[in-house]
Amino acid sequence: QVQLVESGGGLVQAGGSLRLSCAASGRIFSINTMGWYRQAPGKQRDLVAHITSGGSTNYADSVKGRFTISGDPAKNTVYLQMNSLKPEDTAVYYCNAHIVTLEYYAMDYWGKGTLVTVSS
Repeated sequence: QVQLVESGGGLVQAGGSLRLSCAASGRIFSINTMGWYRQAPGKQRDLVAHITSGGSTNYADSVKGRFTISGDPAKNTVYLQMNSLKPEDTAVYYCNAHIVTLEYYAMDYWGKGTLVTVSS
């Protein structure tokens, strides 16, 4: 079993900052990538940012220059620092990880999500 647990969501005013964390635990052999997706009401789930085990990062155009993804491989944890937040960033943020288990199964795992609300 593998679990992803997110934390750090909440309510913030426009222009403010939040930091999301996601910790992976369980029968993990290795983690290839970790990332964040978000889903606003009535919309599809979209990639926000992801980071590879080698440290390469990728961002959605809408968050470039405002959000920063980072990882702590020793803790199997990924962070998303969100600055200059806008009301349109309001969404449920989901952690995603592509993990190879101890049984050598490679699978995508998802957290349960954490709500970020940005007020204008």
